[in-house]
Amino acid sequence: MQTLPLRLAPGQDLRSVLEAVLTEHGVSAAFVLQGIGSLSLAQLRFAGAKQATELRGDLEILTLAGSLSVDGAHLHMTVADAQGCVLGGHVAPGCIVRATAELLVALLTEHRFVREPDAVSGFDELVIAPRRRPDGI
Repeated sequence: MQTLPLRLAPGQDLRSVLEAVLTEHGVSAAFVLQGIGSLSLAQLRFAGAKQATELRGDLEILTLAGSLSVDGAHLHMTVADAQGCVLGGHVAPGCIVRATAELLVALLTEHRFVREPDAVSGFDELVIAPRRRPDGI
């Protein structure tokens, strides 16, 4: 495992930056261990919901964690608004950094993550496999 600290700048899309990490670092699997910072816009899909809910204003990221695979990110986040009300859910595209976001990512150089349909859950679920060597083995 190799750790990768990241600092995002105002205006960056949190999820887009994280989804680009695998390609930029030549790995096929990673975990976001933690994230803190602020957002001006959050897109969170709450449990059981089909669509994300848009939250606007001064938002503090309290927690951020999840997996990064070649098929995309599976991230969960909690945020607090200016009154201290806390909401959390699945991170959808369109979470825009307000002042900063400080993240710690674990690059898993020996693994490969993909998402495949799961008959039990009905969703595309994480499949963990050893990373293929350049010679295909």
